Formats: sequence, C-alpha cells, structure tokens
Amino acid sequence: MIPALATLLVFQLLGETLVLLSGAPVPGPVVGLALLLLTLVLRPSVLATVKPTAQTLLQHLSLLFVPAGVGVMLHLQRLGDEALAIGVALVVSTLVGLASAALTMAWLMKKARQ
Repeated sequence: MIPALATLLVFQLLGETLVLLSGAPVPGPVVGLALLLLTLVLRPSVLATVKPTAQTLLQHLSLLFVPAGVGVMLHLQRLGDEALAIGVALVVSTLVGLASAALTMAWLMKKARQ
C-alpha cells in the first residue's frame, strides 16, 4: 500500500511541478492524474500496483467531504449574507451548462447525419 500511495503522490507532485513551471491555468493534481493515465496506458503493469490502494481510497472518498462540510458550517453566516449571489450563480451556471450540452449534442447529431 505504501508504494502505491507513494506512486500517487509522486504523480501529484509532478503535476504540481509542471503547472508551477509552465504557469498553466490547470490544477496540479489534474495534470498529475493525466500523467498517471498516460503511464497506465503505456505501461499497464503499473495498474496492478496502484489499483488496490486506489479502490480503498475511493471507498472512503466520502470522508474527504467532511472538511468541506465543516467549512460550510463555519461560514454559515457569510453564506446567508451572500445567498442571493450564490443562488444566481448556481442557477445561471446550471442553465449555461445545460444549454452548452444541448447545443453540443444538437451539433453532433447534425454532424452524424451527414
């Protein structure tokens, strides 16, 4: 389990380093995850090492939401003060996401018919 955790953390560190050096507007862990995916595609033998630990982490993923819940409770007053702005942002972003997904699907369906 320790070597697998070390592997995951090394890929996260690589991602953070690449983002820091390049200034890319992408979170470092996302770049690290992409590097891990590339490694797994090129060397499938790495999967056997990482898979059990990754499955265990995924089984306990809900524990990672505890700090976020504590943060919400800690800043409940501020959330109440800015409820209108938060609500508008949620509604507008949901509508924009739905519209862009619908337009993309319509475009792809039109392209598939040709």
